[in-house]
Amino acid sequence: MIWHDIATIGTLAILEGLLSADNALVLAVLVKHLPDKDRKKALRYGIWGAFVFRIICILIATWLLNAWPFKAVGAAYLIFISLKHLLTKDEHKKEAKMAKGLSFWKTVVAVELTDIVFSVDSILAAVAMSPKIWIIYLGGVLGIIAMRFVAGGFLKLIDRFPGLEEGAYALVGWIGIKLAIETAEQTIHDFPHLMPPALFWLVMAAIFFGSMLWKRSVK
Repeated sequence: MIWHDIATIGTLAILEGLLSADNALVLAVLVKHLPDKDRKKALRYGIWGAFVFRIICILIATWLLNAWPFKAVGAAYLIFISLKHLLTKDEHKKEAKMAKGLSFWKTVVAVELTDIVFSVDSILAAVAMSPKIWIIYLGGVLGIIAMRFVAGGFLKLIDRFPGLEEGAYALVGWIGIKLAIETAEQTIHDFPHLMPPALFWLVMAAIFFGSMLWKRSVK
């Protein structure tokens, strides 16, 4: 069991780093149209907003863990954002186009709404990965640390292995499927056990390493 917990924490650390890097990338795209001084200020608000919303998500994680309707909605949401990201071409360019022409404060609002989305992604992924509250808390803390200290490093890693960005969202989708199956097992009598741990981790590893090789070979 301890090795399962270690693997879960390691996976959350990588996933939080990749999602935080994408969060930072989206924030940079949203504020790109602003003058340099306002851009830095809006980014600063965005980073602080990311901290605050992640802390809020950590604080309500206990309730989320025990509410199966939320877990069902959360599973659907994780699968939705995964498919949306993977099937939408030039998503960041569309975000930049939508943000262009917004005033400073409207841009800040767009930035904070983006932070809320990424914070929800973060805590839902942690809830789906483990029923242990301390691991969920640790996942939230890792998200905060990633936003503050390692997002830049993961951005460089994504630049070197472009497929990792898609890989992160493929992982999110797979985690969403896991959460959906586990919720069904809890609420539907005699629902078959479809997600043995070995299968879950095998697919996780295949997605991660496959995404590193895929676009690197295409590039």
